Amino acid sequence: MKFDELYKKLALAVVNGDREKAVAAAKMDGADAGQLDCLLNPDAHAPVWRLENCTCRPEEAGCTDACFFGAIERDEKGNVTINAAKCVGCEECIRRCKEKKLTESRDILPAMAAVRASDAPVYALIAPAFVSQFSPDVTPGKLRGAFKKLGFAGMVEVAVFADILTLKEALEFDKNVVDNKDFHLTSCCCPIWIAMIRKLYGTLVPHVPGAVSPMIACARTVKKLHPDAKTVFVGPCIAKKSEAKEPDLKGDVDFVLTFAEMRDIFDFANVDPAVMPDDEKEHSSRAGRIYARAGGVSEAVCSTVKKLSPSREIDVRPRCAAGVAQCKAMIDDLLSGKCSENFFEGMGCIGGCVGGPKALVDRETGRANVDAYGDSSPYPTPADNPYVIELLSRLGLNTVESLLEDNELFTRKF
Repeated sequence: MKFDELYKKLALAVVNGDREKAVAAAKMDGADAGQLDCLLNPDAHAPVWRLENCTCRPEEAGCTDACFFGAIERDEKGNVTINAAKCVGCEECIRRCKEKKLTESRDILPAMAAVRASDAPVYALIAPAFVSQFSPDVTPGKLRGAFKKLGFAGMVEVAVFADILTLKEALEFDKNVVDNKDFHLTSCCCPIWIAMIRKLYGTLVPHVPGAVSPMIACARTVKKLHPDAKTVFVGPCIAKKSEAKEPDLKGDVDFVLTFAEMRDIFDFANVDPAVMPDDEKEHSSRAGRIYARAGGVSEAVCSTVKKLSPSREIDVRPRCAAGVAQCKAMIDDLLSGKCSENFFEGMGCIGGCVGGPKALVDRETGRANVDAYGDSSPYPTPADNPYVIELLSRLGLNTVESLLEDNELFTRKF
C-alpha cells in the first residue's frame, strides 16, 4: 500500500470515528510498519519522514547539502535518516529529494482522535496567515463555525497573542536597546529563525529577549483559562511541529496541523467552511494580524514603541530577512559589523509565514489578504486594543509593564 493511500484511508477513518477498525484493516493489507507508526505516533518522529529506502548515491543526493542544520544523516546502508534533535522542519530536504521519498509529518490521526474524544475540550489555534487560505469566501467567523462543526470547542486567533508579544517586544526594545545602545533580535514567530540563532550563532542569544512565540503564548493562555483543554495549532509550515516538541515547550501545544492537513480534514468530513454561519469573536489589532508576512513583526513593534512612548525620541531602525539564505546573510553582516540597524527580524520562509510550504495560496496573494485583514482592524496597535488589556487583566497582569517580568505564560529562557 502506497503512503498516500494509507494516509488518506486512515485520515478519512479517524475524521469519521472509525480509527481502530481502519488501523486493523491497514495492518491486514500489509501496510508498511514504519509508515504506519509515523502516522499513528508522529510525536515520536522528526517532522520529516523517509518513506522508502534511498536508491540514489550519497554524492548525488540533493537533500544532504540542502539542510542548513545538519539534520540529514546516513545509516549503514546509505539510507537517509533524519536527526530529530537537529531537524527544525524547514522542509528544504523534501524539496530537494530527487526521488520524492521524503515527506512532512502528518498529525491528523492523533489530533482528530483527541477532537472525537469527549473527555476534554479541544481548541483550534489558527495562525495569522490563515486569512482566505481555504477560500476567499471563508471569513474568520465561518472558519470558526467549521471548526465547531468538526467537534472543536472553539477557534482562537493567534494574532491576539501576537498583539501581546508585540507589547512585550516593544517594552524590551525601549528598555534594552534605547537605554543601553544595544540591538535586538526579535524572538517572535519563526522557529527556523530562532533555531539558527540558538544552534549556529550562539553568541547572539543574549540579544534575543526571553519571549515565547505567539503560538506558545496562545496555547498556554487557553490552558490557563481552561485547565482541562487540549490545543491544536493550525498554520502554513511544519517547523511549528518541531517547535512544539522542544523540551521547555513540550505539552503547551498538543498537536500541530498544517493548512494542507486541515484542508484534508474538511474534505474528509464533508465540511465546507464557506457555507458555515459566521461566528465572529476576535479582537486582534492590525499589528498582530500582519505578523504573517515578512516585515510585519518589525512594523508592529516599531508602531507600538512609538505608541507607548510618544514623547520620547526613539530611533527604531529595522532590518528584515526572509528565507534561510537572507537570514544567514543578515546575521553575517551583523557579526562583521556591517549593520547600522538595531532591530533584526528573521523569517525562515521567503515572504514570511504566507510563503510557508503548506500555505494554500501563493505568497503574494497571502500577503495582500493579510494586509487587508490588518487594515480592517479598528486598532492600529495592541496598545490601542482594549481586548488585549482586558485579557492581560484576566491573567493577573494589571499593567502593560508587567510583561517585562518573568511569568509562566509569555517568558522563555534561552
